[in-house]
Amino acid sequence: MESVVHTAVARPRVESASLPWYLVAMLAGAASILVGVLWDVSWHVSIGRDTFWSPPHAAAYLGGLLAGLSSGLLALKTTFRGSAAEREATVRFWGFHAPFGSWVAIWGSFAMLASAPFDNWWHNAYGLDVGALSPPHFLLLTGIFCILLGAMLVALSYQNRAAAGDMLRLGIAHLITAGLLLALLIPVHIVQPNRRHGGFFYQTFATYLPFLLVSFARSSRLRWAATITSAVYMLAVGAMVWTLPLFPAHPRLGPVNMQITHMASLPFPLLLVVPALAIDFFLQRREGKRAGWLDAALIGVAFFVLFFVIHWYFAIFQLSPGARNWFFAGDRFYSYLDHPGAHHFQFWWPKDDPMTAPIFGLAVVWSFLSARAGLWWGQWMSKVRR
Repeated sequence: MESVVHTAVARPRVESASLPWYLVAMLAGAASILVGVLWDVSWHVSIGRDTFWSPPHAAAYLGGLLAGLSSGLLALKTTFRGSAAEREATVRFWGFHAPFGSWVAIWGSFAMLASAPFDNWWHNAYGLDVGALSPPHFLLLTGIFCILLGAMLVALSYQNRAAAGDMLRLGIAHLITAGLLLALLIPVHIVQPNRRHGGFFYQTFATYLPFLLVSFARSSRLRWAATITSAVYMLAVGAMVWTLPLFPAHPRLGPVNMQITHMASLPFPLLLVVPALAIDFFLQRREGKRAGWLDAALIGVAFFVLFFVIHWYFAIFQLSPGARNWFFAGDRFYSYLDHPGAHHFQFWWPKDDPMTAPIFGLAVVWSFLSARAGLWWGQWMSKVRR
């Protein structure tokens, strides 16, 4: 493939702030995939493993088809009916022209579709999965990641070619796809408040959340980009938290250790808006200038300290009776396989997974290095034009 990075050759600019039809279709597909994935998590927790044609699977695969077909149609349109200027703003692959993000999404769609018969064969050969990351599931998750990444890259290329007055909607589209991708990359089983007084929780998110949020913000043309991305993530996951328990559900596989009458919720989303504000604050101080190691240190330390403080104390509230309601869903995300008891509202593994000063310091270092990598990657993404 040809390079996707801006060169000295002038690229055609986007002439309208309206979103292209295929970008709208990719956004809709990405949203449908995320709904399907999060719904499937709740389905397994509430009902158990089901047939391939369960509603969550249908939503996820519908999103994959929508993203793949819209990207494929765009490649055909640009190749056979596109103008020279339109083809100039694309990547040529096997004689066809399409934005780089569209090729990524097309590959992701093929990977998703290929994972379906592979997964069916796997179950027939080996029975139910012992873990979540069987080879078919890994292929599926890789395809899903590529589709959401492709949608973000398409929005990013349009934003980077837009005139100054035409980038608001395109910039918002970029941050929406970034927020959906962020929601996909935050594991539900680690977000549980019971783990938030242990070192594993903080070290895990310190290694990659600053990278993601800093790169999204650095590549955006909008102010407060990290905050907007975090808000999209929180709203997307929050909508599932508040919606899923509205529907009845009953376990279909044993053993049933805890009675469930409605779809299980997801854990309340991470409060990323607060530490994201620190990212935007420091990046705006360097607006128009190249950020370096000192900026990464300031961002990494500020992000982690805020992330640690707010989640340490918010977890105490989440395990209290005050969070056992429809909004915070403090008692609604446990599986029918779990044994009921006081441990649902206690912090887990205080001796095996302690939060000590050395662990805190190591997490700060990880956050700093993650922020530095995010600055570098975001700078590259800000140059994507095709």
